[in-house]
Amino acid sequence: METDIIISEIDALHKTQDVALQAKDADHYFLIFDPSFQFTGSNSVTLNLRDYKADIQSLFRNSKSIETSHYRIKSTFENEVFTEKIARKSIIIKPNLLVFSKKQTIQTEEVYQWKNVGGEWRVLAVEVVLEEKY
Repeated sequence: METDIIISEIDALHKTQDVALQAKDADHYFLIFDPSFQFTGSNSVTLNLRDYKADIQSLFRNSKSIETSHYRIKSTFENEVFTEKIARKSIIIKPNLLVFSKKQTIQTEEVYQWKNVGGEWRVLAVEVVLEEKY
């Protein structure tokens, strides 16, 4: 498969996932993950799909709003796996006391591994290689 076509398809999936994240729509957010999905955070702790879902659903419940954007740093396609490194910036607004809100900005570098399974691209793994919170 030509790399430009793969990138175009992956970009569309990222866009759909970003919209679902910002809408706090778990059903649509998790559509792109393979059942064997593994998430490794910046703390080197690895979660399976079930535990990752629980973490994200907790984030959705405990935030007023989420904004996110990203760009691709580099990508490769080898042995049927598309690997990309992206830089992401997310702003999370959390309720704090009665009227006030707390803003948290998270900047990360993440390595995604994708595979075309049955004609659809699925995320096999995400590893957060760098994370800054402020």
